[in-house]
Amino acid sequence: MVLFKDNVMKILLGRKVNESYKIIFGDGLFPQIAADLKESPVGSKYAIITDSNVKPLYADSLEELLKNEGLEVATFSFEAGEPNKTIYSVAEILEQMGEAKYGRDSAILALGGGVVGDMAGFIGAILNRGIKTIQIPTTVLAQADSSVGGKTGVDLNCGKNLVGRIVQPEKVYIDVSTLKTLSKRNYIAGLAEAVKHGVIRDAEFFKYLQENVDSILERSSESSLYIAKKNCRIKGNVVEVDPNEKGLRRILNYGHTVGHAVEQISVSKFRENSSVEDYLSHGEAVSIGMVAAGEMSKLLGYFPQKDLDSQKDLLSKFGLSTAIPEWMSNDEIIDITSRDKKAKDGKARYTLPEYIGQMLEFDGNYATHVDNDIVMKALNQTR
Repeated sequence: MVLFKDNVMKILLGRKVNESYKIIFGDGLFPQIAADLKESPVGSKYAIITDSNVKPLYADSLEELLKNEGLEVATFSFEAGEPNKTIYSVAEILEQMGEAKYGRDSAILALGGGVVGDMAGFIGAILNRGIKTIQIPTTVLAQADSSVGGKTGVDLNCGKNLVGRIVQPEKVYIDVSTLKTLSKRNYIAGLAEAVKHGVIRDAEFFKYLQENVDSILERSSESSLYIAKKNCRIKGNVVEVDPNEKGLRRILNYGHTVGHAVEQISVSKFRENSSVEDYLSHGEAVSIGMVAAGEMSKLLGYFPQKDLDSQKDLLSKFGLSTAIPEWMSNDEIIDITSRDKKAKDGKARYTLPEYIGQMLEFDGNYATHVDNDIVMKALNQTR
């Protein structure tokens, strides 16, 4: 009902939306994905969006399985890597999908790691003003974090994930068999998000990670499934409470403020020099960011030294980076954090641990400004 009084009209759009979805876990799920989409279609036709690394490994076989079920499908890919997570890559795929007549009744299958999931989800959020997306994460990081919760988007030169929307997926398929084809570096990088989940919400999970380092590094199906389920339960519980990141969900950003800055600096250097060794992956950067944030919390009198040591020790045992590269300056990092999307009044805000399994709350908020001298000291201690 439209309300009209004098020269003011009010359009009433209060509504309740159910954005619930299922996460299906398994080892070898691709045939099930095809069968499920045949039995319960999500779209009239499907676009597999992936990158140049995943396409030959999984996209071609998934496309064939879908076609064998009589489904209309095509694959769209872009060059792999964080440096290509840009609005330009998105625009190119949008043009291709538009030319291929993907309408509002079509759907996207986001097949790949965190970069693919973020970009494909963003494309789904804006193409035809929104079409459905199914996430099929193929990396530890994506299975642990980015495929769940609906965050989508791309990077700008001045910061990570500054363009995007929160749009929940239609469904998520987590197939741990895809982890066996990851490079050692890529696999290990994703474990940073698992450590993060233990620190922010679940001390028992953190203890499991400590006690099972060898089997986790061996990529056993048992440990991979356990970690995937635990990660999704922890993140899912947080997202249920705060789907739009107004409060509790901010704890999921632990390690990401400094981490995003470190990652952006290294990606920028890669773009200049085109050397793979010049840039840190998201997981590697978050590992460094967690160490820095832990140092800040300890300096503020919260995070105990034993917990700080336990965190750093576990990250090191997994082979993750725990030190800021020497060629990065503190001033560069602080400048970028001030432009972080969580910043307020041009000042970075940090989520900080109280102890392993519990994050600090500041007057109903889970992020706080930290004085510059504390940040500088923490950065110096993370070297």
